[in-house]
Amino acid sequence: MTLERVDDLVPALAEAFASHAERALATGLLQGYQELDDEVTVLRGRFRAGEQLGRRYGIALPLLVRYDDYTVDIAENRLLRGAVERLLRLPGVTSASRARLQALRHRLAAVSSVTPGAKLPEWTSSRLNARYHDALWLAELVLGEGSVNQVPGNLRIDGFLVNMAKVFEDFMTAALSAALVPYGGACRAQGPWWLDERAELALRPDLVWYRDSRPAAVVDAKYKAERYDGFPNADVYQMLAYCTALDLRRGDLVYAKGNERARSWRVRNANVTVTAHTLDLAASPDDVLGQVNGLAGRLAAGACRTSARTLSREAATAG
Repeated sequence: MTLERVDDLVPALAEAFASHAERALATGLLQGYQELDDEVTVLRGRFRAGEQLGRRYGIALPLLVRYDDYTVDIAENRLLRGAVERLLRLPGVTSASRARLQALRHRLAAVSSVTPGAKLPEWTSSRLNARYHDALWLAELVLGEGSVNQVPGNLRIDGFLVNMAKVFEDFMTAALSAALVPYGGACRAQGPWWLDERAELALRPDLVWYRDSRPAAVVDAKYKAERYDGFPNADVYQMLAYCTALDLRRGDLVYAKGNERARSWRVRNANVTVTAHTLDLAASPDDVLGQVNGLAGRLAAGACRTSARTLSREAATAG
């Protein structure tokens, strides 16, 4: 099955509900017996004698009766109509989905609407309403103002995978770029650099911060909360390569906080310092952003010190 990309939950939910509801109603509206209390002039069903005598003593007509009616006005169809009307009132539903929902409302015209705020109609899963099940689940989701969530259940699926290393890398790139804005310059993510002069050995640091069109800082995000073989050697080797290609005296690694602590390594004979920072992702969102802002301040301060030393050396050489 091929599916269209949708960037928001509301249009996606409206489209999904319309598809399932159309499939449920493809062979017609489900019918069932509904117990009704009514006032009639001809006896039908069961005579409510107690109520007739108590409420209308001495009045022969109309008769108070109770009977079972085979109708489309049942709980399942009421839920579908209620969800259709709720989705039609929501902003963000596409015109194509709105047209499908309006067609569904027309098909459900003989069905009572669900009163806003009232208890939802109750239905029981059975063989007879099996074709309605998916649409009813979505209808209850819409009417109950619930949310889409994953909890343990009986449904078996292959599962879904979130690449947390990529998520952490993207977050750090975006958040740190925003935090460096007050310090001037510009940031570039995953920009291509080359380690060798023939441009055969490619480098793609997560973030390079430029000031005056020159690299001022390089940062790489690492989602590694626990120790493994080679940690942190491979990361320091990688950062040393970045610093060499970018002609920087320092490089910064940012880890998701685990058992490792923040620390620095000064590389022999290279005049390069690699610093590892840790970000506590268990903190509140505001606190996490506060940590990123603090890191941006340290990067800016370090870049200023490095620039000052570079200018001093250049002045001494020119003199």
